[in-house]
Amino acid sequence: MSLADYDFALPPDRIAQHPATPRDSARLLVVTDMLADRHISDLPDLLRPGDMLVANDTRVIPAQLSARRGAALIGITLDRPLPDGTWHALARNARRLHPGDRLVFENAPDFTAAVEACQDGGSVLLRFSHDGDDFRARLAQAGALALPPYIDRPAGPTAADQSDYQTIFAAQEGAVAAPTAGLHFTPRLLQALTDRGISRTTITLHVGAGTFLPVRVDDIENHQMHAERGEITEAAATAINAARAHGGRIICIGTTSLRLLESAADDEGMVYPFNGETKIFLRPGSKIRAADILLTNFHLPRSTLFMLVCAFSGTARMRAAYAHAIASHYRFFSYGDATLLHRA
Repeated sequence: MSLADYDFALPPDRIAQHPATPRDSARLLVVTDMLADRHISDLPDLLRPGDMLVANDTRVIPAQLSARRGAALIGITLDRPLPDGTWHALARNARRLHPGDRLVFENAPDFTAAVEACQDGGSVLLRFSHDGDDFRARLAQAGALALPPYIDRPAGPTAADQSDYQTIFAAQEGAVAAPTAGLHFTPRLLQALTDRGISRTTITLHVGAGTFLPVRVDDIENHQMHAERGEITEAAATAINAARAHGGRIICIGTTSLRLLESAADDEGMVYPFNGETKIFLRPGSKIRAADILLTNFHLPRSTLFMLVCAFSGTARMRAAYAHAIASHYRFFSYGDATLLHRA
């Protein structure tokens, strides 16, 4: 499968720079054998009593850092912590770094990191001078949200972004980027879903810095996904399996929830507790086992996430859906509108 098979032309003015207000007023394209134009606030009417929503409860951290190695300015984007206490990160100007170098972070001069290893693709392993609550306090002082590059913020993230780029489900700190389908939910919408008899549970996938990297190979079978940390508790797995056993459908809020469920499911769609890293790459040809419906935003051309939605609903169907969305002036990407996809 060629990367070019997942390309499409998107006018720049379709890229949302701010979320809809209120969040549940965003548009929603329902994709089955037909297309229907709705709104996120219609979601209770589009689902059935007994269905279950599965949301990602990761919380975005200020993962974008500026550091000095001597006179050299080095941009750092945290990716994920490793069991040995180091952090995997992506570095701009990584060629200037060597094992043993010491980085001093802007805005927090007592916050430093030692470079323990330099890896391919601009990856580095860093050991910070602080850990636990001290690390989190200094990260809040020195770091900034790592907003996607298509969100135009010449002066950096705004005060509004601090809340706009966090979902209502956010609880477990560790994500570099928001699981953006969750940005559409409000207390009012959650109450309406509960009143409709639709249950929900949360799982955790900490979205890593790899989400910002483009696919660099022409044959997508050769693409290597970056690892991301995830957890499905025994209680969450039990609730998901029980909902399905009683005839309910499983609706994933976002591709991150879907990827984690598929990482923990057997061939029959039974979900098991999970605690570890996943590199799962869902693309056409992959068998989707654990979810029936996917709520997700519109994704970038030539991205693994557009390949994922093609795997879920069919490539021809998704091409038609995206063409309709572009012609109908839907808003794309992280702060944009959403799709409700039924599994093909």
